[in-house]
Amino acid sequence: MRNETRILFNSYVSQIALINGVPDATVQFTVAPVVQQTLVERIQQSSEFLSSINMELVPAQEGEKVGIGVTRTIAGRTNTANNNRRQPSDPTDSAEIDGYRCEKTDFDWAIPYAKLDAWRHKPEFETILRDAILKQQGRDTIMIGWNGTSVAAQTDRAANPLLQDVNKGWLHKIRTVAPARWLNDGALTADATKAIYVGSGVELFSPDAGNTATARADYVNLDALVIDAIELLDEWQRDSTDLVVIVGRDLVHDKYFPMINNAGDKATEQEARDRILRSDKQIGGLPAVRVPFFPARALLITSLDNLSIYEQEDTRRRQLKDESEYNRMANYESANVAYVVEDYGKSAFVENIVLAPKPA
Repeated sequence: MRNETRILFNSYVSQIALINGVPDATVQFTVAPVVQQTLVERIQQSSEFLSSINMELVPAQEGEKVGIGVTRTIAGRTNTANNNRRQPSDPTDSAEIDGYRCEKTDFDWAIPYAKLDAWRHKPEFETILRDAILKQQGRDTIMIGWNGTSVAAQTDRAANPLLQDVNKGWLHKIRTVAPARWLNDGALTADATKAIYVGSGVELFSPDAGNTATARADYVNLDALVIDAIELLDEWQRDSTDLVVIVGRDLVHDKYFPMINNAGDKATEQEARDRILRSDKQIGGLPAVRVPFFPARALLITSLDNLSIYEQEDTRRRQLKDESEYNRMANYESANVAYVVEDYGKSAFVENIVLAPKPA
C-alpha cells in the first residue's frame, strides 16, 4: 500500500473508532446503537426495494413479530346485557402463526492494496469505501430474503450462489409456515414434476383422438392465475388497494417494463436494474412489479410493507484488520438478522409456472 493511501485508510479506521466510542477499531467491538441505526437506514436507502419494506431493530434475538400493519378487523358488537365483557384485541398482532428468530450473518469483506491505491486521489475516499460496502450488504440482504431456505453452520457460496443457506427468507417462510398461501402445482401434472401450465387462451383445450376436449393448461393466461391466487389471501385483504403482484423476470415480456428497454452499460442505467421496475400494465387487476433477485417462474401477491427485515440491537460486531500477508485490508462484520412476513393472510405465493400448454 502506498504511504498516502495508508494515511487515508488510517483516518477511515480512526473515524470508525471515534463514532463508535472505542479506542481502536482494529480490535473487535460492538457497533454503537446510534451508529447501528444509521447503518440500517443507509442500507435501506441504498435500494428502492428495501426502502419500500420494513427494516426494524428489535431488542431480542427471537420473539413475537413487531406487527407493523393491521392484520385483522376490529369492528363488532358485544351483548353486554348478558354479562358478556367487551374484549378488545391487538389489530397489529401477527404472531399467531410464528414469531421471528434473528440468525447471525457475517458481512465480511477485503479490498486489495492495489484497489485502495487506485482510490487514493479521490477526496471522497471514505464515502466511496463506505457506500460500496453498504450497497452490497443491501443486495445480499434482498437476495437472501427471496432465495434463503436454510441456516447452515458453514455456508457454501459456490453451491448456493443465491445465498440460499445463509438464512430463511420470506418465500421459504410462506412455503413452510403458511402452506395454505402457497400454490406450486396444477391439476395436469401426473408425475413428480410439479408445474402450473399457463396457456395463451386458444391453447387451453385441444381435441384428442376421441374428439373430446382435453385440458392442456391450468390457466388460460397469467391474469386468470393471479385472479385465482388472490383467493388464497384472507377475504378481508383481497380488495386491499396496496396489493401488488411481484413477478419473476421470465413471466412478463420486457415491453411491460419500459425502464429495462433503455438500460445499457452506463453506470446510471445499470443502477436501474437494482430498482423496483413497475409495469405499465396490470396482471389480474393488480399492479405488476419486478424486484431484484426474485426467482424465475414465480409470482407473489402481497403489499411491499408486509415484508420485514429485523436486526437485533447491539449485535452488529466489527473489526478492521491490515492483513499484509494477503496484501489487503479486511473488515470482519456480523449482525443477527431475521426475515419476516408480517401477515401471512396478506400473501399468496405461486411458483413452478410454465408459460406453455402441457406437452402432448
